[in-house]
Amino acid sequence: MSEADLVALVGFLALFGMMAVRVPVGIAMGLVGVGGFAAIAGWGPALNQLAISPLRTVTDYNTSLIPMFVLMGVFATRTGISSELFRAGQAWMGHHKGGLALATISACAGFAAISGSSVATAATMSKVALPEMKRAGYSDRLATGTIAGGGTLGILIPPSVVLAVYAYITEQDVGQLFIAGVVPGLLAIVMYMLTVRFGFGRELPRGERTDWAGRWRSLAGIWAVALLFVAIIGGIYLGVVTPTEAAGAGAVLTALIGVLRGRLGWRAMRESLVEALRTSVAIYTILIGAMLFGYFLAITQTPQKITAWLAALDLGAYPTLALILVFFLLMGCILDAMAMIILLVPIVFPVIQQLGFDPIWFGIIVVMTVELGLITPPIGMNVFVINAIARETSLLTIFRGVLPFVAVDILRLVILVALPAIVLWLPRTMG
Repeated sequence: MSEADLVALVGFLALFGMMAVRVPVGIAMGLVGVGGFAAIAGWGPALNQLAISPLRTVTDYNTSLIPMFVLMGVFATRTGISSELFRAGQAWMGHHKGGLALATISACAGFAAISGSSVATAATMSKVALPEMKRAGYSDRLATGTIAGGGTLGILIPPSVVLAVYAYITEQDVGQLFIAGVVPGLLAIVMYMLTVRFGFGRELPRGERTDWAGRWRSLAGIWAVALLFVAIIGGIYLGVVTPTEAAGAGAVLTALIGVLRGRLGWRAMRESLVEALRTSVAIYTILIGAMLFGYFLAITQTPQKITAWLAALDLGAYPTLALILVFFLLMGCILDAMAMIILLVPIVFPVIQQLGFDPIWFGIIVVMTVELGLITPPIGMNVFVINAIARETSLLTIFRGVLPFVAVDILRLVILVALPAIVLWLPRTMG
């Protein structure tokens, strides 16, 4: 074993050791990155990287959209858009069997389109939809499972913070990634609704019917979501605005909507800014750690060696891809979504490029795979978020409720791997 291989092995063991004792992933990656780089190149070059990387990351134009989308999501939460989305879904679908569950999925999709966060979507909809479903006689398993599954849409439906991070670390066009997520996101909504209708058929209550006047009135409350989605995704698709410009405009539009509705006063505005700042700082800390860790990977040539090792197995393109995705699924049981993207994508991305797979397509595939980690044990971040709000419902009950959604996610993943055109045709028509 060469010196570089030994340093790489010790570095990865140290990284997972620190993560096991709850050291924040960004700090752990930064420490291993600087220490590993120093072990080979010396402390002078390593400390020089430590001095340069934070400034380079926070001043990079391509990452400036992240705090704007985070701020937009915080404003959206405080303006009550989530409640209006659920009420509209309830008015149009509540009289069908499982109508409230279907309304929850549609509301999760709408909120995901402006928040970009799965955890925020799950937490918000737990407060809005869960009490309504319980009052209507939905079982704890069905109600919490639907919210946990629907919450994962936040990581896929654009604008997605995780897709933005993937674009940054792989140097891909974030606009194309956002547009590529539209059709898979719509497919996810349809498949989740079919899962509710046919997977829980015997335990689906039927709600009250809303008259047509009430249905049309309910749409008046969600004009903001339609406006924001069209402004952001439509602007990016047509090439009118860059993703960064769209993020800034989205944050301003969301704030204006909140002010006009009287739900975003000075105090709420200040609290929103502080909350967005905290979240953005956490993301930037991870990105800085990832950059330092990337230098460590480069100097030890870990990605190149893994690429050579997989090539030597001579499995073929799709079996190798399957092996990588299974690895992501297994790691999703112990790592959260952002940590997986930051830690694993730089290692496997050279393999994907050598195999000839489209990097935009792989971005959607890997984000969908990471998405499964949000609802699978033992981490299951969405499950823990819902359990923290609905403390009377056990973790086991929520995990049992989410199993049908895990199964349909795996089926959707297989479909998109087999038919890449579903992902790629829309971004290829961009202006």
